[in-house]
Amino acid sequence: MNEQAPTSGTTGDTGDTAVIPPLPEEAREATPTGGRHPINVGHLVMGLAFTGLLVIWALVVSDTVPNDDIRWLLPVPWLLGGGIGLVAVLVSQSRNQRKGR
Repeated sequence: MNEQAPTSGTTGDTGDTAVIPPLPEEAREATPTGGRHPINVGHLVMGLAFTGLLVIWALVVSDTVPNDDIRWLLPVPWLLGGGIGLVAVLVSQSRNQRKGR
């Protein structure tokens, strides 16, 4: 009654590790070998904007920034996120053109 489920990478009671079959030739060619992965620019921009708004909120709550300065600080995260998003798109397009995709 005291049976344990096999842990990941094992095949049961024997403790042998599972063998993964090799990939077909087509899959090996399609598998990226570099250390970079594609960036979802929408996620990047929204993450930067959210982080910027969080920083502005922290500055306002801690009274580091006076209330009069909030109106010009709120657009800053959106502008920075959009600018960095444009740079990310341009960099990825130039890399794709150099690779011949």
